Amino acid sequence: MEGLRRSVGERLFERVAGPEGPRRRDRIHGADGERWFAEDSAIRQVHADASMFIGGLRALLLQSLHPLAMAGVADHSGFKGDAWGRLQRTSHFLAVTTFGTAADAEKMVAAIRRVHETVVGVAPDGRPYAASDPHLLRWVHVAEVDSFLRAHQTYGARPLDQAGRDAYVAESGRVAQALGALDVPGSEAELAEQLRGYRPELAGTPKARETARFLLLNPPLPLLARPPYAALSAAAVGLLPWWARRKLVLPYLPVTEATVVRAAGEVVTRGIRWALPAAPPSDPAATATP
Repeated sequence: MEGLRRSVGERLFERVAGPEGPRRRDRIHGADGERWFAEDSAIRQVHADASMFIGGLRALLLQSLHPLAMAGVADHSGFKGDAWGRLQRTSHFLAVTTFGTAADAEKMVAAIRRVHETVVGVAPDGRPYAASDPHLLRWVHVAEVDSFLRAHQTYGARPLDQAGRDAYVAESGRVAQALGALDVPGSEAELAEQLRGYRPELAGTPKARETARFLLLNPPLPLLARPPYAALSAAAVGLLPWWARRKLVLPYLPVTEATVVRAAGEVVTRGIRWALPAAPPSDPAATATP
């Protein structure tokens, strides 16, 4: 059984983190130095949990509803041709900024900001966009944090209380501000308010719906991986608000979602939690930076 767990875990980790994953993991968790976040921080609890697989899918679906953000992804990311590469880069960014040293986190943020400066263009509706736009950066952040938090509260091993949820939103804001976002939410209530504030700007564009079909129906996966992925994607859709589903033309099946989908999501996240060993603690002498 241990051999099976190790084999499944290694394959899953390589998919998510890439071939450089083990070396990067050792660097992230083993390097000496201060961290942005303490060992017992809410952001570490959320980002270390298997529920992130569901939260990540939900975040991509929700983020696609902003036409300017979607245009930037469609024009510059090449996510269809390199979906795993994009996932691996995103997971590396989250790991470094959440668990890595402050110095490595600052280097990572600086690198992402340089990339954002090159991501400019014109959306299909004629409006210009720039990935460095603080308003768009805040949208990406709000959609991501809302998704990670909802997934954690539903499928996480240890859901957060109100103080923990507020702490998670505030701690996540530190990373978004470093990337250039302004006026980021500092509590769960502010997060919900800002999400409502973006709704007039959101739309189910052809590109957004095409992205949803790709993520949910045509992922680049072997046949054996498709059933567990289907459970994860159904769980992600089940966590979307009704207005987002309507824009993406996704089904709303409350009874099925509360029973079959919820049970399947629980089984798969527990399986991922079983297969992937807990991250090693960071340098015990390190403390979070103020």
